[in-house]
Amino acid sequence: MTREWLDRWREGRIGFHRHDTHPALVRHWPRLKIRAGTKVLVPLCGKSLDMRWLANRDHPVLGIELSREAIEQFVDEGTGEVSRYQQEPFAICRQGSVELWCGDFFHFHIDQAAEIGAFYDRAALIALPPATRQRYAFHLAQLIPPGMRGLLISLSRATGDESAGPPYHVPADEVRELFEPNFQVTHLEDGEPEAGSGFRESVWALTRRGPLT
Repeated sequence: MTREWLDRWREGRIGFHRHDTHPALVRHWPRLKIRAGTKVLVPLCGKSLDMRWLANRDHPVLGIELSREAIEQFVDEGTGEVSRYQQEPFAICRQGSVELWCGDFFHFHIDQAAEIGAFYDRAALIALPPATRQRYAFHLAQLIPPGMRGLLISLSRATGDESAGPPYHVPADEVRELFEPNFQVTHLEDGEPEAGSGFRESVWALTRRGPLT
């Protein structure tokens, strides 16, 4: 998976990248009532314009991305000065209120997530094969404080083919199975099937369970 992902960015095979802000983010983020100034974690962020939308609404953003090409394209296509620094094992660049951490999401630890108060996943879960998704859901839960919220967008195929991907078919039952041990999971909407691919998007609100501090 790691090599395939890097090859896609290197070769420009990024049909999954949207050239606009995801409409589900615009519709549903305000419903989460996440206060301004809350830092938002965006795992496997690519060069998503959703990060700029969040930043423009007073949310500092911390995106984690394996591909250096994706990160360099994001800052090249943006405006403003770029600062660069290192926090092992990540190379970090910052443009405005968006920080991009280049490295493996599973190497991002709770001591690096002290300021994280929300998350947004449009393309992380569905980029991971079945064997890795449970690890992802557990790791995300370790990074998000109790009571904090996030938005998740999943994809499912009418054929239910779990082998084809990425993006992978992740049905509603699996979303609940993965996240309900640590999150309150609320289904918000299902989109229309995409012509050609047969994918249907589903949107979820997640609230981290646990005692509030």
